[in-house]
Amino acid sequence: MRGLSVLLVDKGDIGGGTSSWSTRLIHGGLRYLEHAEFGLVRESLHEREILFRIAPHLVKPLSMIIPLYRGARRGPWTIRAGMTVYDLLSSGKTLPRHRMLSQRQALELAPGLNSEGLLGAALYFDAQVEFAERLVLENALAAKDHGASIRTYNRVDRFIVEKNRTLGIEVTDLISGQNHSMRGSVVINAAGPWVDQVAGETVNERLIGGTKGSHIIVGEFPGAPKTALYVEAKVDARPFFIIPWNGNFLIGTTDQRFDGDLDHVAIDDAEVEYLLAETNRVIPAARLTRESILYAYSGVRPLPFTKNKREQSITRRHFIHKHEKLQNLFSIVGGKLTTYRSLSEQAVNVVFEALSRTPPVCETHRKPLPGAATSDFNAIRSELEKSGKLSPKTIDHLVRVYGSRALEILRVAASDQKLFETFDEETGAIAAEIVFAFEHELAQTLGDCLLRRTMVGLNSDAGRSAAISAAMIAGHNLDWSDERISRELRECVLNKSSTMIAKES
Repeated sequence: MRGLSVLLVDKGDIGGGTSSWSTRLIHGGLRYLEHAEFGLVRESLHEREILFRIAPHLVKPLSMIIPLYRGARRGPWTIRAGMTVYDLLSSGKTLPRHRMLSQRQALELAPGLNSEGLLGAALYFDAQVEFAERLVLENALAAKDHGASIRTYNRVDRFIVEKNRTLGIEVTDLISGQNHSMRGSVVINAAGPWVDQVAGETVNERLIGGTKGSHIIVGEFPGAPKTALYVEAKVDARPFFIIPWNGNFLIGTTDQRFDGDLDHVAIDDAEVEYLLAETNRVIPAARLTRESILYAYSGVRPLPFTKNKREQSITRRHFIHKHEKLQNLFSIVGGKLTTYRSLSEQAVNVVFEALSRTPPVCETHRKPLPGAATSDFNAIRSELEKSGKLSPKTIDHLVRVYGSRALEILRVAASDQKLFETFDEETGAIAAEIVFAFEHELAQTLGDCLLRRTMVGLNSDAGRSAAISAAMIAGHNLDWSDERISRELRECVLNKSSTMIAKES
């Protein structure tokens, strides 16, 4: 958008490495106030408002309750003070201010809460990005619309260097096995937890010291809240969330140092027990067990490396590291999903500085993402209803996932009536979405399609019941051979198991 020639290279699929495994919140980071990170909170709240404008189909307001218990590390006055500062830092916001609730009011909003020692609660508002994968994808699609080249499943093997100046990269196409070289004036290493791996010997010291965060997904349970809960754990006083999400409940997250294989991150037994025990303590009627878990997922936060700080106190701010050994190579260190857009703006400014060019004005704060190309989503729903081919469940699914681009799905389906057929009963997803994912949304594998395009892979059985139907649709409409159908089904299960543990069907 600002006149640069851009190539995006990803070792895997877009958004498949870190963003997919977040708590799916767009928030200021209330607990960052404990560490006096006022600038980060202000920036985050500002970016939250921007995302309400440029991606309203994906980023929605979320009410949150913080129960206040006798003996907790964060007492009522601490929470009230934090809430007041939070409101002040989000001046100009569209969301309501916080409210302090009595015990009775708290139990009216969340009847399942443990009433023993409950003093009251704070009610405030933040935002949820139900499908973070789609937010990442739509940024890539918007870049592509403006001329960017995008290559997924291309692993960066080394930098092309001449006279200590970075002039490009050499990559391996992980699907074809072929090697390629790609040249450019500036290289931005935005590999998240993999930054040090990509940087290799270009750094003298470690940049990333990621921590693992794990979540469990459960179905409806006794005492389940209608609004999100932000609760202080009794074991370590660390806040965690219980959030209504995608028809189920998302519970997390943990925060552990991680030095293992970044390509194989999974929840461990201690994390499972921690999340179950703390949820059952806060909501006694829940009585959740391991059998209650539909699936779990884990990811690694790309935090700055620090030796002696506790996990919770490591900053969530981002840094743009200039490599001294190689000119025009920069690495992104830290950051969070909420502030991705402002980080991107800063990174592009750095590129212009490296090129000794004056940067044009950045417009991403006012340019809607592709699925937000409408001011009236009800009109989109009406257009889908007029087709007479879609159930209310399917219409709701299409608008939630694709926003205004749901009409493009409709046009694909109109080319062949069989593409109106549902392949996943739980979500109402239709066959046209499979074709659309591969022909218009950069999907390369069945896993891409289910987990980060149609979002069927995040239903109650992690997409298992829909996988065969989806593969057969791809086979029929995209000329997949029987061998490829079998391979895609095998690899889809293996890829999911590396970060997502699903209950066996």
